[in-house]
Amino acid sequence: MVFRIFGVEGMKEHIKSENLPKHIAVIMDGNGRWAKKQGAARIFGHKNAIRAVRDTAEGCAELGIECLTLYAFSTENWSRPKTEVKGLMSLLVSTIKDELPTLTKNNISLHSIGDRSDLPKETRRKLEEAIDFTSGNTGLKLILALSYSGKWDITNAMKRITTKVAEGALTEQDINQETIQSHLSTSGFPDPELLIRTSGEMRISNFLLWQLAYTELFFTNVLWPDFRKEHLHEAILAYQGRERRFGKISEQINL
Repeated sequence: MVFRIFGVEGMKEHIKSENLPKHIAVIMDGNGRWAKKQGAARIFGHKNAIRAVRDTAEGCAELGIECLTLYAFSTENWSRPKTEVKGLMSLLVSTIKDELPTLTKNNISLHSIGDRSDLPKETRRKLEEAIDFTSGNTGLKLILALSYSGKWDITNAMKRITTKVAEGALTEQDINQETIQSHLSTSGFPDPELLIRTSGEMRISNFLLWQLAYTELFFTNVLWPDFRKEHLHEAILAYQGRERRFGKISEQINL
């Protein structure tokens, strides 16, 4: 653990600014278990996770990270109890409204990926207003994955490509990895170089399946409502301690 090497307070100063991931993705897991430990309903855990979102976004902005994607609501999450889904959508609306000053203060622009058409009308309206309001900010790009899944993303890209082939705008010979990449919902952003998942679970849960091909994975037992900047720093230091070879061998990388 990086904590043991540097201590909680001393980690940030050891982060190398020349080797930062451009894009960090986070699977925010453990809200329900956190609430259960408090003897409360699951929505209580979601409400107490807002500080973790704020700390992580501010921490990334302070370090100069280019993009932060948060897995906020998957397509599979629609199958959760209706009361929880309704509570989550209501919480999302209020959080977006309340956090606009923080986004502005930190020069953060808001973006989203996923099927917005599935979102309740009020949620979609508030999200689009916030995206427009922060569009002039030039720092961190905060991307909310809402009603999103990796399989949905790839399927949607295939539909768009086949439509273009049918219209004659593309041929079969034109289709390559770059073509697929450009039709994904993340086409305007670099692929994540670091994925963080909280709560001790070790899976990617249908998140950014194409984009995570060479992403470094960092799993922590910390439940998401307890996640703070020092945990972000720990993950980045772990990332910086790895050798990224992309299929090559060490000798080729170190030439």
